[in-house]
Amino acid sequence: MDRGNMYEGKNMALFEEEMDSNPMVSSLLNKLANYTNLTQGVVEHEADEDTKRKEVKVPRMGTFIGVYLPCLQNILGVILFLRLTWIVGTAGVLESFIIVFMCCACTMLTAISMSAIATNGVVPAGGSYYMISRSLGPEFGGAVGLCFYLGTTFAGAMYILGTIEILLTYISPSAAIFKAEDGGEETEAMLNNMRVYGTCIIILMAVVVFVGVKYVNKLALVFLACVILSIIAIYAGVIKTAFDPPDFPICLLGNRTLSKRSFDVCAKFTESNNETKTTTLWRLFCNSSLHNATCDDYFSLNNVTEIQGIPGIMSGVLIDNLWSAYSEKGSIVEKKDQSSVSGSEDMKIGGRPYVFTDIMTYFTMLVGIYFPSVTGIMAGSNRSGDLKDAQKSIPTGTILAISTTSFIYLSCIVLFGACIEGVILRDKFGEAVNGNLVVGTLAWPSPWVIVIGSFFSTCGAGLQSLTGAPRLLQAIARDGIVPFIQVFGHGKANGEPTWALLLTAGICEIGILIASLDSVAPILSMFFLMCYMFVNLACAVQTLLRTPNWRPRFKYYHWTLSFLGMSLCLALMFICSWYYALIAMLIAGCIYKYIEYRGAEKEWGDGIRGLSLNAARYALLRVEDGPPHTKNWRPQLLVLLNLDCEQLVKHPRLLSFTSQLKAGKGLTIVGSVLQGTYLDKCTETQKAEENVKALMGVEKTKGFCQIVVSPSFRDGISHLIQSAGLGGMKHNTVLMAWPQSWKRTENHFSWKNFVDTVRETTAAQQALLVAKNIDLFPTNQERFTEGNIDVWWIVHDGGMLMLLPFLLRQHKVWRKCKMRIFTVAQMDDNSIQMKKDLQMFLYHLRLNAEVEVVEMFENDISAFTYEKTLMMEQRSQMLKQMQLSKNEREREAQLIHDRNTASHSTPAVKASVAASVPEKVQMTWTKEKFVAEKHKNKDTNVSGFKDIFNMKPEWGNLNQSNVRRMHTAVKLNGVVLNKSQHAQLVLLNMPGPPKNRKGDENYMEFLEVLTEGLDRVLLVRGSGREVITIYS
Repeated sequence: MDRGNMYEGKNMALFEEEMDSNPMVSSLLNKLANYTNLTQGVVEHEADEDTKRKEVKVPRMGTFIGVYLPCLQNILGVILFLRLTWIVGTAGVLESFIIVFMCCACTMLTAISMSAIATNGVVPAGGSYYMISRSLGPEFGGAVGLCFYLGTTFAGAMYILGTIEILLTYISPSAAIFKAEDGGEETEAMLNNMRVYGTCIIILMAVVVFVGVKYVNKLALVFLACVILSIIAIYAGVIKTAFDPPDFPICLLGNRTLSKRSFDVCAKFTESNNETKTTTLWRLFCNSSLHNATCDDYFSLNNVTEIQGIPGIMSGVLIDNLWSAYSEKGSIVEKKDQSSVSGSEDMKIGGRPYVFTDIMTYFTMLVGIYFPSVTGIMAGSNRSGDLKDAQKSIPTGTILAISTTSFIYLSCIVLFGACIEGVILRDKFGEAVNGNLVVGTLAWPSPWVIVIGSFFSTCGAGLQSLTGAPRLLQAIARDGIVPFIQVFGHGKANGEPTWALLLTAGICEIGILIASLDSVAPILSMFFLMCYMFVNLACAVQTLLRTPNWRPRFKYYHWTLSFLGMSLCLALMFICSWYYALIAMLIAGCIYKYIEYRGAEKEWGDGIRGLSLNAARYALLRVEDGPPHTKNWRPQLLVLLNLDCEQLVKHPRLLSFTSQLKAGKGLTIVGSVLQGTYLDKCTETQKAEENVKALMGVEKTKGFCQIVVSPSFRDGISHLIQSAGLGGMKHNTVLMAWPQSWKRTENHFSWKNFVDTVRETTAAQQALLVAKNIDLFPTNQERFTEGNIDVWWIVHDGGMLMLLPFLLRQHKVWRKCKMRIFTVAQMDDNSIQMKKDLQMFLYHLRLNAEVEVVEMFENDISAFTYEKTLMMEQRSQMLKQMQLSKNEREREAQLIHDRNTASHSTPAVKASVAASVPEKVQMTWTKEKFVAEKHKNKDTNVSGFKDIFNMKPEWGNLNQSNVRRMHTAVKLNGVVLNKSQHAQLVLLNMPGPPKNRKGDENYMEFLEVLTEGLDRVLLVRGSGREVITIYS
């Protein structure tokens, strides 16, 4: 032993027992200080697990390089260059400002929530997915993670479509494969070109990502430089327009904008050598080049004028561009304040060189198209592993980046509106300015700065999406919460997610086949908005719950801000496109339910579990401690199970019956008792609990398991009856199996325990259900196609007997069984009236059941009854008086049983048994029959008793109370057998145990006789309070 250990041992001797399981603080701190978070994404230099143990380079990235610039690059993108001018022209400066402000406010609020979550502990690889899943649980984490993945993938498709649009519209229009033969087919031809080129580019980019991710990451700064240079060029151009506006003339016919792709001179005639000639424009509107040619009506009536496309910031054009100019698909882009004479539109305008709108525009649609340009705020949190101080850098960098980009967007809106003519702003593809990119016309020194810059930036953004999305999918797959995507967790030896990349490219291809940038943008808006909504929800939930672990370093957050952000995200989803929003929610909902049912069990200490606990606590406090109203009463079961020596359940069918009775509703506590002390039986208790929970899962019994260790079974059951449940959620009904082997003395759950349990449930004012022959009860897979559930209603103790068959018939096993209710009429009851009253009662209870009133007339106590009582008392006396050993006691009991069986088979007794069971049970009492029966009984009474006591003199010494009880049991058993022998289930009132404890064993015998010969019996003892009502 080295000196350090000796020193530690002597100083900390008091804690030496703990050393094996709990580390010393010094060693714990040492481990935590050396914690290194592997960098995000693939670590290509790592050959195998062992190399991870080597010295890891200290991450050196600060806020600017690590968070600010990546966020800036991800946020500024294709929409700024290709669509922002068009949005300003269509929606007007004011509405565009509202659109941008809403979207930027949404991302700013999300960034505040994200900063709080990101600074609440270390965020490893997986970024936003990791944050949401660890805050809201695996179900939300998986659903939102996959939505974020789909959003990132569709973003890749959008960037690729932007790249091709720049290439084919502004760089090299001649590269188009499909040409439009007719003017109206231009859009379709463009979309087909997008599909072909897009597919090629996707394959190329996938190969680049597959071959070398590190090159993509190295080029990221080049792409960012392109974006920043382009933005600087725009601002420089705006400043230049103040004193020297660029020359971009626009040709107008009346107030209609003309596309300059088809002609060069903006006039109807040109003067050449004192000769007036018609121009190319003339020939486009007239049927010949002659002066007397037939021309388009509108062309003849209106003049061709030329105005400056970019009048400059001092021109006051801002006033004209303040208001919106939404239009239908295929309408002509017109200048609002220009005068024109409308002609009769006889000739079709489709082939004319006008600038047409390609889609119908309205406010909500523009929100959907614009929103992707503010996404990308997660870029910083995704790189948390590369930062020097992530908990400081992420909030600062992200919020600064959003502030910067928001300023750029909002200022661009005002500047575009102040510098550029409205018709050019609404000209999406720059047809009026010779096919130039509209933003490019404003830029200084040349439009090509923007064209080339935006081309490279969209290329880079597409590559980054194709790099990031597969890694996100890989992180989700490796978490193992969505079983069907686990295959995408695998990759090349260096960790490159090959399968995930293939899937990403495939989903990207769907976006490419849609082909329209304006159609793809709202799709990814949905997925990003959903992700941001859940980030806000995660922050709000954690803050409101005040979880002890919620201690973010970033302090400038509040649950109201998170809630506002969440509401704004939800509103924006439905503003963009209500049907896309519903589809996105449906996808997320399906993934959520799938993970809930099929996913791996993960306990991440998430907020939703915390929320459930809080909600449960609140609900429990709200539930009244007193009994519920009769209308809300349902059996809240405590199921008492017996376990064998291996801690396995003896009667699994009891749990089947429980689930049939509950149908998943209400409270179920499954309890059992182990004999011994808890310290000795600790492991056995855990094993028993696991076995019971496993069986509950198989039998689909939803509830809680409670195993109690007690020195005696009797006390254990008493503890369960008293203390199971919590607050208002306590059981009101105890369900147990009949102790089949109660006559055997070695059985732990003996008749004494059983009778005491009956007494205790009565004392606790709880109902009791005892299932006899439980092993003959059906499993959950069985189905009864016919048969009856027979209720023998002898005593009214709250209506449990009526309610139970109704509840059972809700389950598939018992659904096709009919309910029959029997009740017993005494000598002085009017059975016809009883039947009518019972039918009316059931009608008011809304229960469908057949009703039968069975009459039991007073007759002699049969010899069979006396024999049964004598046999019962003899056994009871013998077991009490003779102090015999266990084996002798068994032998003695068996001898008595054999002797009595032999005496049973004598012809005289057989005859008396036959006489005791009436051949036909009378159904109606008339006055005459009643009087005749009374006289007959009087006459035979004296002689009958004499005959019986002559037969066996010892019968005269029997306890007459026991004889009467046995008589009832035998009589009632005969009647029940006669009517219900073939019923699928018989429900009987369970008589209470005797007040005098000396007769407990006799009580068991009475119950045995009462239920003899019946297959499935449920003895029901109500709590005395009403459980069923006729009122609504």
